[in-house]
Amino acid sequence: MDKKTQKKPTELPEKGRILSKPRIFFGLTFILFSAVLALSFISYLMNWKADQSQAGTMLDKSIKSSNIFGKAGDWFGNIFIFESIGIASFIIAFLFLVVGTLILKKKTFKPWKTIGHSLFFICWLPIFMGALTKGQGVLGGVYGYQVMDYLNAIIGSVGLWTVLAASILLYFILEFNLRPSSIKAKLSKINENTIGKVKSMMPDSNEDFESDEELKEEINETEIEKEVAPNVKVSDITNSISNGSINKVKEPEPVNTPKGFPEVPATSTIETITTPNHTSFDNEPQQVAQPVSLNLSTKPTIPVSSPEDAFDMNPAISIPVPTPAPVVPATPAPAQENIKFNVEVAPVIDVLDDSDKKSQELVEKHGLYDHKLDLANFQMPPVELLKDYGNEEISINKEELEENKNKIVGLLKNFNVGIAEIKATIGPTVTLYEIVPEAGIRVAAIKKLQDDIALNLSALGIRIIAPMPGKGTIGIEVPRKNPTMVSMRSVIASHKFQNTDMDLPVVFGKTISNEIFMADLSKMPHLLMAGATGQGKSVGINAILTSLLYKKHPSELKFVMVDPKKVELSLYSKIERHYLAKLPDAEEAIITDTNKVINTLNSLCIEMDTRYDLLKNAFCKNLKEYNKKFAERKLNPENGHRFLPYIVLVVDEFADLIMTAGKEVELPIARLAQLARAVGIHLIVATQRPSVNVITGMIKANFPARAAFRVISSVDSRTILDSPGADQLIGKGDMLYFNGNEILRLQCAFVDTPEVERLAEFIGEQKGYSSAFLLPEYVSEDANSSAVGAFDPNEKDALFEEAARIIVSTQQGSTSMLQRQLKLGYNRAGRIMDQLEASGIVGGFNGAKAREVIISDLHSLEQFLEDLRS
Repeated sequence: MDKKTQKKPTELPEKGRILSKPRIFFGLTFILFSAVLALSFISYLMNWKADQSQAGTMLDKSIKSSNIFGKAGDWFGNIFIFESIGIASFIIAFLFLVVGTLILKKKTFKPWKTIGHSLFFICWLPIFMGALTKGQGVLGGVYGYQVMDYLNAIIGSVGLWTVLAASILLYFILEFNLRPSSIKAKLSKINENTIGKVKSMMPDSNEDFESDEELKEEINETEIEKEVAPNVKVSDITNSISNGSINKVKEPEPVNTPKGFPEVPATSTIETITTPNHTSFDNEPQQVAQPVSLNLSTKPTIPVSSPEDAFDMNPAISIPVPTPAPVVPATPAPAQENIKFNVEVAPVIDVLDDSDKKSQELVEKHGLYDHKLDLANFQMPPVELLKDYGNEEISINKEELEENKNKIVGLLKNFNVGIAEIKATIGPTVTLYEIVPEAGIRVAAIKKLQDDIALNLSALGIRIIAPMPGKGTIGIEVPRKNPTMVSMRSVIASHKFQNTDMDLPVVFGKTISNEIFMADLSKMPHLLMAGATGQGKSVGINAILTSLLYKKHPSELKFVMVDPKKVELSLYSKIERHYLAKLPDAEEAIITDTNKVINTLNSLCIEMDTRYDLLKNAFCKNLKEYNKKFAERKLNPENGHRFLPYIVLVVDEFADLIMTAGKEVELPIARLAQLARAVGIHLIVATQRPSVNVITGMIKANFPARAAFRVISSVDSRTILDSPGADQLIGKGDMLYFNGNEILRLQCAFVDTPEVERLAEFIGEQKGYSSAFLLPEYVSEDANSSAVGAFDPNEKDALFEEAARIIVSTQQGSTSMLQRQLKLGYNRAGRIMDQLEASGIVGGFNGAKAREVIISDLHSLEQFLEDLRS
């Protein structure tokens, strides 16, 4: 398809859009002119005889016109009415009104339909008025008279009226779809709306009306008289029965009854009774003719509720009389209204066993278990501890937006990429331009222009999102010239964070649309962070820890902090007795030694297994259910149950641990990442080197949540996010967050070191626990083998002393060096190094680094060797 022939989507006028001044001027002009024409025509029709002689004297001031608009109105009337189409000229004025409303964008009339109807009546109405007035007057105009006269001369007067009637009839048939079927449907609809409503207002067949009863009584009496005798009336029988003298009734001649009346078989049938109000009894199941007997010896008791009930007796004569069903009254009986009707819902009765009853009694006696009682007076840190950076509202620079928009549109146009629509969303750091390409434009054609757009805008960190997830647009993120800071105080004090119901709320910062972004660490369940040095990774860790400290009580949360750099997390040492966890024999809660890191990770694995055993015994699936059961006192502390806090492992530099310890660190971290989520142990692992030998496939598979700050290359971005983009960030807290669904660009909240110090001091000055939370003790497998007492001097190698002198003189505990110096094989050099370690000359294995040499000089070594010989 040719691009020139492509139709751009037309935009409908929005409600309340301001009209342009020319549109308002011309619209009002047309409406005003239509009013002038209509009034001029009316005045002309009233005074046309007097003004007819003044036609053509437009400029003569001495002649006065009777029209309300003077000679101009008289001229309009003469031109449109007299010389043209007569009273059909009012349709011309109406069309001017329609055009005026269309110019003002008022959808009062349908333009094409209105013009079509108007043209028909402009043609038909003058001819009709000419035929009606026979050319007299001005109602038909010259046009109407001339056409009428021509048709009259050709087809005659009857043919003229036939043509007029046929044309108007055909018009209505085509306009209103007057086919026989549609006429029949409309008539039936009118019938339903009129007669149907009258029928619905008629009384129901179950209503008891006196007219129905009287009609039934008359018909029944007539039928009985025909059956019994022509001269015997039912009224006589009923009267004799009521008076106790049944003998007064005349006996029929054909009946000989020595001891009473014989039974006469019924041969006639009763027709269905239909009352004037269409009340019918033919549908009642009780309408069966039953024999009615008359008892001549006794005076029966007759409940006279209807004429038919008067014959319910015990006679010797059986007369088939129809017994219609009793008519149900329209209103309920008073006896039914007095019935007491109660609705009760049976309560749900829980069958409690002995343990549930005991726990319920304990709750009633002592209340729910409160895990905050040990630190009941602990105060959560106030927001005032964080620095207020003033107004953080985003300022809109229209010139910058317009300039960037023009550059983007112009560049894409140069590459033959058409744009149908463009929209800008301003964020704290970047502005998102969402573009809708024209039909036929490939997405790849825009994606490959990323470097060209960055060059044209002279901006760093251009990122193209093609397509935007769930939007059907293509996003171009352009950094702002004057970014806005997102302070930690603004997000912590927000209504969204203060009223959140997340278990472990983590507030990162704000999105491109300037909305506060939060995530639940318990749902992640582990977070992997990466970023080059100085791009905001440590600030991001502090933001996560700060948000958790502002939301969780010390009894609900514990941190295990690993800081190989020794300076990043040292600020939190003041909250050791409140929030930190450590090994029983550890001096400091913040771990910096690699050997202690390995022991701590294995200790966490033991804690994880212990918690799983507790959950299994308590029949719970996760930590939240277990703590709820324990708070309801359904778990006995004597059986080892206790309130379990969340444990968050924070590793600030994971690459250093992998380099020094390797598999000894990777395996327990992978095991924790796989299993520890359900028992409330969560990991936050950060590194500044996101390479594949540091972030291995096993670790990535168990860390679904990723946070990437600016990295150097797209390879690092693919390692952390599995997609490029992190290399296009601008730094200073600009980050991408991925949680398995889509990648979000965020501006991380800024929290400075003095703010963290004030927060830690506020918590540390309050009363805490006696010590940090103690993790299970872990004893390494080679603990005994590394002891000095395990060394036997009698079994030492012949080259043991020479190897010791080489190690101490060079101060390098390396097995490969012994191989080179002593020309030994690897196995013998390894055995000598193990003996040196067991004797206490060198330290333990330290990964890729050389072993530590404990003895510092040769003189001390000679004394040590002398002691071994003796």
